[in-house]
Amino acid sequence: MNVKPILESSTVTVSVPCRLDFGGTLDISTFYLPLCNHTPSTFNIALDMRTTVTLQPWEEGRVKISSKGFESREFPAGGAPFNQPLGLMFAVAEYFDVHGVHVHIESSSPPRSALGGSSSAATALCAAFLYALESRTDPAGAAWIAHYIESSVAGVPCGMQDQLAAAFGGVNQWFWLLDNGRPAFRQKTLLSGPEAIENLNSCLLVAYCGNPHESSDINGRWVKGFIQGKNRDAFKSVARLADRFSGAVGDRDFALAGRYMIEETQIRMDMTPDVLDETGKLLFEKACQMNVGARFTGAGGGGCIWALGEKSAVAALRPEWRKILEEEQTGELLNTAVDPAGIRLERHGRY
Repeated sequence: MNVKPILESSTVTVSVPCRLDFGGTLDISTFYLPLCNHTPSTFNIALDMRTTVTLQPWEEGRVKISSKGFESREFPAGGAPFNQPLGLMFAVAEYFDVHGVHVHIESSSPPRSALGGSSSAATALCAAFLYALESRTDPAGAAWIAHYIESSVAGVPCGMQDQLAAAFGGVNQWFWLLDNGRPAFRQKTLLSGPEAIENLNSCLLVAYCGNPHESSDINGRWVKGFIQGKNRDAFKSVARLADRFSGAVGDRDFALAGRYMIEETQIRMDMTPDVLDETGKLLFEKACQMNVGARFTGAGGGGCIWALGEKSAVAALRPEWRKILEEEQTGELLNTAVDPAGIRLERHGRY
């Protein structure tokens, strides 16, 4: 479909948040189907470091995509390779069968920081096309479409917690299940309202370690080992901890939640010692010494690490983490907070 005439009359801009997470991997069907009797779930917090997608008119029969930090690419409609840095975005455009569009992507999170950036961008792009073509917002629909396209393009099993955090925002526990024989999720909102969110912000710390992550390597090893019958008990423990952690957050017992974080991180490190890079290990050890929980984001191996604990303990940890990052001459503490909003239509007006 040629969307140039549509976008010449009204461009579309959509933004979505990125996320912190706990219990990731359990959102992959390779894990949650065999573990269905252990109530697999994933926790995530949406962050206000948003990814913004803008659709603008372009030459008929062509699709162009520009994203900060990547070389802009342009191809005839249906002719883009998917095995390139912007391949996922071209795959989304091809799913919607559109041309005559220039997609602009801007992200306020560090590149390859394990905060779910690429999945967030795909979700935002799906939401933007749904609005441009059908004048509707559909958070669940955008998340499902982005998830299935990413799984197809990646060629490896993928979860969908990143897409759900982007679509819905807030602080949630996501349960993975089958409903009438079809994959489904159930959302449990754990904290909401300005007072609860502000309280969580004061007990939260996020650091970018400075080294970009490669999630497919570690994720791939977890998947391969699980299929081979290894680490099954470890992932049953992860499922148990994800549920207990979510309950502690819902009760606002962040000190208890922090202890569950430490336990889960240690299980992951036993399976894959490189889930924390050298800077991440220093940050994790310092958090443990100060009775604050800490965990990598995504599949680790670089990117970000986040901490959760009592307000006073987190306040004391902040300068210690800053000192480590300065001494290592890598990374930074991120100025970020919980984002209660998911998909947001930023602008719908004349180009």
